[in-house]
Amino acid sequence: TITVSATGNLEPTNQVDVGSERSGIVKSVEVDFNDRVTVGQVLARLDTSLLEAEIRKSEAALESAQAKVLQARATVKEAISERNRMQQVHELTGGRSPAAMDLDAAEAAVERARADEAAARAQVSQASATLEANRTDLSKTLIRSPINGIVLARSVEPGQTVAASLQAPVLFTLAEDLTSMELHVDLDEA
Repeated sequence: TITVSATGNLEPTNQVDVGSERSGIVKSVEVDFNDRVTVGQVLARLDTSLLEAEIRKSEAALESAQAKVLQARATVKEAISERNRMQQVHELTGGRSPAAMDLDAAEAAVERARADEAAARAQVSQASATLEANRTDLSKTLIRSPINGIVLARSVEPGQTVAASLQAPVLFTLAEDLTSMELHVDLDEA
């Protein structure tokens, strides 16, 4: 037998780095070193004032787009009514009045009104998607634990600015189970 003595590090078998997808100012930190956490537990909160303003702006844009749909529907009804009136007059006068060009213009007005209504509905969809994206961003201001475990490291303080650009910054390091550990030791090959 050959006995080798070396120094190494004891590490958890499953370790998770928790970061933030959103940039912002840390409003509060809910956990500290060695705290036990559960899945979904809030670890930290980012300031949400700007996102809440964006949500209010998106809600207003959605309401405006919905109002434009109603306005476009009314325009369609009005254009159809005008076209039908012109066709009735055309039939009653034996085709003398109004002119065929006027009937074509009335038909074009109906088609234009329908196109405007379709565009207004598309604006509603776009405004709805923007609102949903803003609400998703707001939900990401709560940094939650992805696992049940223990907080090994905390690298964030209230008031600190988190800048999530290309790579999410690591705010917490969590270990899933400290009863099962791994020993990492460097041994000389000889």
